[in-house]
Amino acid sequence: MTLLWAPAAAAYLTLLGTVLGCGVPAIRPNVRDTERIVNGENAVPGSWPWQVSLQTSSGAHYCGGSLINENWVVTAAHCNPRSLSHVVVLGEYDRSSNAEQVQVKKIAKAITHPSWDSRTLNNDITLLKLSTPAQLNTRVSPVCLASATETLPEGLKCVTTGWGRTSGVANNPAAKLQQVAIPLVTVNQCQQYWGNRVTSSMVCAGGAGASSCQGDSGGPLVCMKGSVWNLIGIVSWGTTNCNVRTPAAYTRVSKFRSWIDQVIARN
Repeated sequence: MTLLWAPAAAAYLTLLGTVLGCGVPAIRPNVRDTERIVNGENAVPGSWPWQVSLQTSSGAHYCGGSLINENWVVTAAHCNPRSLSHVVVLGEYDRSSNAEQVQVKKIAKAITHPSWDSRTLNNDITLLKLSTPAQLNTRVSPVCLASATETLPEGLKCVTTGWGRTSGVANNPAAKLQQVAIPLVTVNQCQQYWGNRVTSSMVCAGGAGASSCQGDSGGPLVCMKGSVWNLIGIVSWGTTNCNVRTPAAYTRVSKFRSWIDQVIARN
């Protein structure tokens, strides 16, 4: 990720060392109120406890995802996670370290939205049921889901995280979890860049010096409302060279909240 922009800091309420339910990390994130930070910044270890890494059986990271309860992870459909050969890794921060107490879970079910269109990347969402429940702790806890009627007022603090490439020319994913604070962009503004590729099932963010990049796909775009982080987007698509002056598109979680609830209830 490449970061040059961050919004004003917001009030943050947490009890250190205590998991407080969805959207409130026990370890406080540090989203700095700085306007020019180049080449991203390392997250505070454990401060985005819903962030997961999707990996091949050989341990290669290829996409991100978000834990939404102890049994389920949400990611992008275009990540194409395979239940027989891929795993979900929870509680990871430094992918180059073997000392972290991560949880590695097999995928029991991968359920992709029935209207997913691989050509247009519309409805880019897949739910993953873990083979065994995640053990919730200070470094593994779920994010809150945007409601079906979610409104996104200007000025929200929004952050995307992942191990994706740190520039458009970098070859390898980041070793340590990166975070970038980015502004939301209206659909109309986003369509000025992308035309009718942008649909109402997407939300746009970035274009002000920050960008997610390859390897971040499927990961979270979270916004703070009150003292709670809500998952409002899933990293979906953008420019091939991760242009920090062009907004990227994220799957709009509020549009899929009813489908998410129905899938979880049925499975």
